[in-house]
Amino acid sequence: MKKFIALVVLTGLSVLTIAQDLSLFQKKQFISGNDTLPYRLLLPENYDVSKKYPLVFFLHGAGERGNDNEKQLLHGAKLFLKEEVRKKYPAIVIFPQCPQNSFWSNVDFKMENGKRVFAFKAEGEPTIAMKLAQELLFTILKDYRVSKRKVYVGGLSMGGMGTFEIVRRNPRLFAAAFPICGGGEPSTASQLKKTKWWIFHGGKDDVVPPELSQKMSAALKAVKSSVKFTLYPTANHNSWDPAFAEPGLFPWLFAQKK
Repeated sequence: MKKFIALVVLTGLSVLTIAQDLSLFQKKQFISGNDTLPYRLLLPENYDVSKKYPLVFFLHGAGERGNDNEKQLLHGAKLFLKEEVRKKYPAIVIFPQCPQNSFWSNVDFKMENGKRVFAFKAEGEPTIAMKLAQELLFTILKDYRVSKRKVYVGGLSMGGMGTFEIVRRNPRLFAAAFPICGGGEPSTASQLKKTKWWIFHGGKDDVVPPELSQKMSAALKAVKSSVKFTLYPTANHNSWDPAFAEPGLFPWLFAQKK
């Protein structure tokens, strides 16, 4: 019985520790006209206004949409809270939350023969979510001590698609991008080539076909962009798990600069 109680206490402490860690991401709201974009902000330890820091802008997947300003931290946020990461790679980290009825990327999709078929748009107005995300990004760049040579973006699934799009819409801004199980319009590769890429996908992904990432990788290579592509042969849609576990991800990311 004592062992059981001890286990319960330890489990409770573990959950509490995780909750306390995630609370380091400050809850914020970005308001533009009649629209509001919730987001979470993580500042480096001992944030020093006399220094400039890299910025990581992370776009979540469709399942984390809403306005609770919580769900967007489900995947990836804990990675930035690891003690060794915070000490070795001090950075400003932003996790915006897409509204439930919007989408980061300007893409249409439908079901054909039991599979999702995606049609990305090479131009056109951004979605409300993408418009707000870009406005938030430029506000952060203005209000915080950001190294403009070290601005990074990444995302998973819907956020991976949004990663390709936000780089396309801001082709000179990002030093590096890491889309996971996403996709984009290959014909836009020339607008993406000034950014360095590490693209991830699961070979057995039955939600977002791996061919979408394969085509983007090939298109980027064709325009002589710096691109790495990692396909996890046995991974399904949750290829963010092995991607986040890549020991080389952060060394590669934070080494990139404009």
